[in-house]
Formats: sequence, structure tokens, C-alpha cells
Amino acid sequence: MTDCLFCKIAAHEIPAEIVFENDRVLAFKDINPKAPVHLLIVPKKHYATLNDIPDDEMEIIAEIHRVVKHLAREFGVADRGYRTLVNTNAEGGQVIFHVHYHLIGGRQLRA
Repeated sequence: MTDCLFCKIAAHEIPAEIVFENDRVLAFKDINPKAPVHLLIVPKKHYATLNDIPDDEMEIIAEIHRVVKHLAREFGVADRGYRTLVNTNAEGGQVIFHVHYHLIGGRQLRA
């Protein structure tokens, strides 16, 4: 998708502080962090929302979760605790319509 911010970051057309990349997933630091660790993990392939991932491509979610687990260890929050969050559609708080997971940690988070 040509006008998608996260597609442009995944294509390295827009700079970001990338902390992980493989063929299918990219992770980078949030530019407006809500905690000491606030990373965004995105599939490189464009899916506007979780609802738009075809059933036969849902393995991308498992891959994203593997990356979350890896990054939580790498950034020192795995044992202390962290939050993963996915906003879906406008009423769910989604602002950028490209599936993305937030990994948030490094301080006590409220429920």
C-alpha cells in the first residue's frame, strides 16, 4: 500500500529506529513512547486490521508473537512483565491502519 506509514517504514523509505527485522516482520521503537520500552511490531505485508488477515495467512500472528517474546527478553522486560496490545478499528483505538502490536514495559503498568 503506497500511502501507509508502516509500509513505508518496512520498505525503508521512512527512517525508524529498527530493533528487529526478518523477511516477514519488522520491529521499531515508538516515536511517542508510553513507557521506557515501547516497540511496534508489524508484518511487512500490509493488512489494515486483524480482521483483514486471511485465515490461511494467520501464521503471521504466531511469528509476531515469537518476535515479541524475543524482544521482551532482549529489552530486559520478559521476567518483570510487559504488555502486548493490538488496537483494531477506530472504536478500538486504531489510528494507523496497518496491523501492529505494541510491546510496552520497563515500568509498572496499570490495569
